[in-house]
Amino acid sequence: MIPLLHDFHGASVLVVGGGAVGARKARRFAAEADRVVVVSPAFGDREFGDADRVRAAPDPDGAADWVARVDPALVVAATSDSDVNAALAAAARDAGALVNRADVAGDRDHSGDVVVPATAGDPPVTIAVSTGGRSPALSKHLRERIDEEFAGAGGMAVLTGRIRDDLRSTGLSPAERRDAVRAVVRSTPVWKALRTGDANPRVRAEAAVARAVGDVDWST
Repeated sequence: MIPLLHDFHGASVLVVGGGAVGARKARRFAAEADRVVVVSPAFGDREFGDADRVRAAPDPDGAADWVARVDPALVVAATSDSDVNAALAAAARDAGALVNRADVAGDRDHSGDVVVPATAGDPPVTIAVSTGGRSPALSKHLRERIDEEFAGAGGMAVLTGRIRDDLRSTGLSPAERRDAVRAVVRSTPVWKALRTGDANPRVRAEAAVARAVGDVDWST
């Protein structure tokens, strides 16, 4: 499977199933999509984020009606009934929507179109981890290690984005600008400043640029 980043702004997501998996998926997509609808005969004491909850028990014959009603970009089939999940997957594909089947994770022949990965990082940096549904525990472990290893990555992305913009007016060649930004990204003092706050990251970054390409007139 090829990992992609999908923008759910302006889109709806249909989650069918109110168990732990459905709740987790609803919370995840409620933070990104304009609307998330969760359909289940019961919800229990679970958190569904800002998702709309509808008490109903779809059967295979009614799957297409629910897909048509919500018009989702993605359908999450997370019920305990494989026939219902299969019908939802078929209806979603007929409607041109993506599918995530929670009951057959790891089965490449039937897992649908989408596997929702564990994500790590520091916005705007996002790092996705997937084991193809085979080992959620490993995905979680790797995500935790990545979060620890790449603390400060979001600040680095913002800092180097600004430096790239500033370097365009300095007269440096494109190759020199690339070398300068790479030097910042690889600079241990810059990473330390971003993580600890004990120094000014911009000052550290400008020093890294000077070491890579010489003195730069940042005032132009």
